[in-house]
Amino acid sequence: MASEETRTLKSTTNVSNSAPADSPESTGATPTRAWTKRLFVVGIVLAALNLRPAITSLGALLEEVRDGLGMSGSVAGLLTSVPPLCFALFGVMAPRLARRFGPAAVVCAGMVLITAGLLVRPYIGGTTGFLVGSALALMGIAVSNVLMPVIVKRWFPDRVGSMTGLYSMALALGTASAAAVTVPITDALGGSWRSGLAVWAALAAAAVLPWIALVRHREAPSGPEAAGERPSRARDAEQAQPVLRITRSRTAWALAVFFGLQATAAYITMGWMAQIFRDAGVSAGTAGLLLAVTMVMGVPLAFVIPRLATRLPRQGPIVIALGVCGLVGYAGLYLAPATGAWAWAVLLGIANCSFPLALTMVGMRARTGAGVAQLSAFAQSTGYLISIPGPLLVGVLYQHSGGWGLPIALMAGLMIPQMAVGVLAGRNRTVEDEAAR
Repeated sequence: MASEETRTLKSTTNVSNSAPADSPESTGATPTRAWTKRLFVVGIVLAALNLRPAITSLGALLEEVRDGLGMSGSVAGLLTSVPPLCFALFGVMAPRLARRFGPAAVVCAGMVLITAGLLVRPYIGGTTGFLVGSALALMGIAVSNVLMPVIVKRWFPDRVGSMTGLYSMALALGTASAAAVTVPITDALGGSWRSGLAVWAALAAAAVLPWIALVRHREAPSGPEAAGERPSRARDAEQAQPVLRITRSRTAWALAVFFGLQATAAYITMGWMAQIFRDAGVSAGTAGLLLAVTMVMGVPLAFVIPRLATRLPRQGPIVIALGVCGLVGYAGLYLAPATGAWAWAVLLGIANCSFPLALTMVGMRARTGAGVAQLSAFAQSTGYLISIPGPLLVGVLYQHSGGWGLPIALMAGLMIPQMAVGVLAGRNRTVEDEAAR
C-alpha cells in the first residue's frame, strides 16, 4: 500500500516542469519560497473559513428571512438552490481566470466578492436584491472552490492529503461556526436578521489581506520574470502539455456525479435541516446548534479522511462507510427527529464528509497541475449543476405534502447512487490516461 509521499512523488516531478508564475518553482531564493509557503497556508485557511458561512448563516435564520422578505416555501427552496447554481456557472470560469491573472489573484478577488456580497445582501431590499447579493458572494466562493485544490497541488505536491485535510478542516470549522453562532449573534445585535447575516462580512474581509500580499509577491518576482521573461524550461514544458478532452474520461464523469450528489445532500442539509428540527418542536437556538454539530463533524474528519484516502489504492470503502452513516441518519430523522436529534446530527455530519473526500480524489485522479485544474473545474461545475434541483425539490415537496416524509425519503434515495458513483470515482486511475488526445 503506497504512502502519500510515494504516491505524490510523480506529481511533484510533473508539476515542477510546468509551474506558473506564482508557484514556488518560479520564485527567488529559498527563504522567499519558505515565507511564501507559510503565507499560502495562512491564506488557504482563512479562505476556507469563508467558503460556507454565507450559506449556513442563512440556514440558521431561514425562517426569519422568509418572514422578513415574504417568501413562500417554493421561493425559499429556490434560495437554497442558488449556491450550487452559482458554483456551476462561475466555477467553470476559474481555470481560465487563473491562467490569465494567476490563481492567487483570482482567489483574492473571490474574497473581495464574498465580503461585498455578505455586506450588502441583507440591505438591498426585497427577495430579488437578496438573491443578487447572495450571488455576488457565491461567485467569489465558486472560483475559490475550484482553485483551492490547484493551489494545494502546486505549492504542496508532497503533502496533498495533509493540506487538503487542513483546508477541509478549516472549511468545516467556518461552516459549523456560522451555523452555531449566527442566532446568538443576531440576538445580541437586537434580533435583526439583517445584522446577523451581515456580520460575517468581517471574517471575509480578514481573508483578503494575506491574498493581497501573495498577489503583490507574484507581481514583483525576482530572476528572469522581473524582466518580463518566463524561464524556457517552464515555457517548453507548458507547450508540451497534452490537451485533455476531460469529457472522455469515465473517472472524471464519475467524480463529477459523486461531487454533485454529495453537494445535493450538503446543501439540503445546510438549507433545511434546522427547519426540520424546528418543525419537530426543537427551539431555534437548539436547531442551530444541531446544524452546527452536523457541520463541526467535518473538522476532525476532514483532516483524517484525506490522509487516509491518499494511503489507499481505492477510496470505495470510505465512500461506502460514509454512505451508510447517511442512510442511518436519514432513517432516524424520519422516525424520531426530535428524540434522537443529536445522534442524527452526528451521523449526517459524518456523511457530509464526502466533500473533503471528493476534493482529495480530484488531486489524486490527475498527475499534473494542469490536469488537476481541468478536473477540478469539470467535476465541481458539473457536480454543482447536478445538485441544483435538490434543495428546490425539497422545498416544493415540503410545501405540497405539508411534512418532511417525502423530502427525507428523497434525501435517502439519492444516497444510493452517490455510493455507486463514488466507488467508480475511487478507482486507481488518472484522467490523463483516459482523456489525453
